[in-house]
Amino acid sequence: MILLLVLSAGACSKYFDQVPQDRLSTNEIFQTRSGALGYLANVYTYIPDEFNQRQVHETALYRTPGPWTAASDEAEYVLSDNKAKLINNNTLDATDQTMVKYRWKSWFTGIQQAEAFIANIDKAPADQVSTSEKIQWKAEAKAMRAIYYFYLVRTYGPVPVLKENYTQDTPTDELQLPRSTVDECFNYIVEQLKEAQNEGLLDNAATDAVSGLGRIDKAIAQAFIIEALTFRASWLFDGECSYYAGLANNDGQKLFPEKPSAATIRSNWQKVADECATFLNTYGTRYRLMYTNKNGTVVGSADAADFDPYESYRRGVRTLRSDMASNTEMIFYRIDNSAGTMEYDRMPNDHRISDGNYKGGSLLGATQEQVDAYFMNNGMSPITGYKANGITPSINEASGYVEDGVSKADYTSATGQVYAPAGARMMYVNREPRFYADITFSGQKWFAGTNGGNITDFTYSGACGKLYGVNDYSSTGYLVRKHMGAGDRNQSLICILLRLPNIYFNYMEALCHIDPTSAELWKYMNAIRKRAGIPMYGEGANALPRPADANSVMDLIRKEKRVELGFENTRYFDLRRWGLATEFFNKAVHGMNINADGNDFFVRSKVIDRSFNRQYFFPIPQGEIDIDKNLVQNTGY
Repeated sequence: MILLLVLSAGACSKYFDQVPQDRLSTNEIFQTRSGALGYLANVYTYIPDEFNQRQVHETALYRTPGPWTAASDEAEYVLSDNKAKLINNNTLDATDQTMVKYRWKSWFTGIQQAEAFIANIDKAPADQVSTSEKIQWKAEAKAMRAIYYFYLVRTYGPVPVLKENYTQDTPTDELQLPRSTVDECFNYIVEQLKEAQNEGLLDNAATDAVSGLGRIDKAIAQAFIIEALTFRASWLFDGECSYYAGLANNDGQKLFPEKPSAATIRSNWQKVADECATFLNTYGTRYRLMYTNKNGTVVGSADAADFDPYESYRRGVRTLRSDMASNTEMIFYRIDNSAGTMEYDRMPNDHRISDGNYKGGSLLGATQEQVDAYFMNNGMSPITGYKANGITPSINEASGYVEDGVSKADYTSATGQVYAPAGARMMYVNREPRFYADITFSGQKWFAGTNGGNITDFTYSGACGKLYGVNDYSSTGYLVRKHMGAGDRNQSLICILLRLPNIYFNYMEALCHIDPTSAELWKYMNAIRKRAGIPMYGEGANALPRPADANSVMDLIRKEKRVELGFENTRYFDLRRWGLATEFFNKAVHGMNINADGNDFFVRSKVIDRSFNRQYFFPIPQGEIDIDKNLVQNTGY
């Protein structure tokens, strides 16, 4: 049925192509239950599949992954043609016919299909689709339309908001559309999500045998209301970013707001805090952080005797399709995805292994900067910054971090998890549990059960090194490990796009702008830390002091978020909306010396230079600018 669906998005002045005459008409599709439900399913098609960030260059509608992980300072793809490099070296332009063009085209396709569904679902006969189903499905389509607008604005900045249901018959002169303002975009997104909540979304879509898991419900809509308001309140969108102060439509309409007053800033963040409180008060029993023992069996809380922080965190961010109903912290996700591609990118290319199912490409290397960001087991940061050369770390002596030497014994958790085997470098010992769940380092045991559990070796001549890798090797001497599990690389995983800690961090950020001493702020900060198995701030054993001023608290929130939501597609956008992209992205990233063996490998080395000066947003595709004379380009392109 999806193949029979009508109307795909094209250029901005002709968003919709003519429907081939040999396909079903819209009226015919909505005469059957299967046709209507199939059309609704197609509306969901363009939800991002962020497991496939290696192949974001594919020239096709569908899936809409972004380059976000390797286009931040978290990771680096070894592949020279990876699209993230266009952002990192400041060569992305409006003529890009793949990534720039197809994110825009796909999300506007989703918007149009949502529009068409809303306009036509009431035509379905009552004996095919009940009145209550029409109401619910229409609300789902309305929410999806708003979510696609959010993705567009997050990626391209303010875009034209289509207030009418344009079709392929709309005259061209009526489609010379200007960009809507920042406030028009975000107000529309929030209004539409709230309307969908009030007009038919289920409280919990999992209770619907037809729509089921993965469909939009009130909680998911609330999460996107929070996301939208968080972006709107941030530096990039609230008028503080002078880079876009002059961006205006042809009629002179400024697209970004004027520089806000302190009262306006506080008011904007209060809206975020209020919506977060609504989410937590309404859905706080449904969504909970995962707490398990070392075997993955759910336990009551972090206070349980057999609680294991490593496995709890790993289960919270990684879920098999067969276990998705048991994950209590994932909110929004994509079930159909490219898990195999993600697993290949993150699994070591170990030449000792002949079975291709247990051997990957070593393609996505974690940067030294991200490795340094993880805390020690005492909750302190090991590295406080870097010397003037950008490579030499400023070591926090109080943390107990040691850069050189090797461990003489296994470093294990209280429940017996081997975090760092004997012989591992000391720089990888005594780190927090999330470090071992997220990072594969040289000298670490790959997950038990994968062809015997080999010790990874990324040195030049090592089993996973550049000598044997040809084009498949880690360019940083590390691999991103997050989402991976024991066994082969063909496991059916859920691509989680939003989970409960996303809400926690938005709430903490909002509260920091309102009252950095708020008990609610520290409640959720410490909930994340306690689940991570490290000391909390101001309470519990070995408590760390709580900073009191807003700037110090915000800095702490950023550090904590970088770890908890590492490699989850937030940092790329966070540093932009915070106004910190130039500080973190306009410089080289580092790793180990992958061209050396032995001790010479464990020398911090530059991987590649990066440049940032205009890449807050993607450019508007040039093809859209050429056709729609009222569509202005982003500053800098």
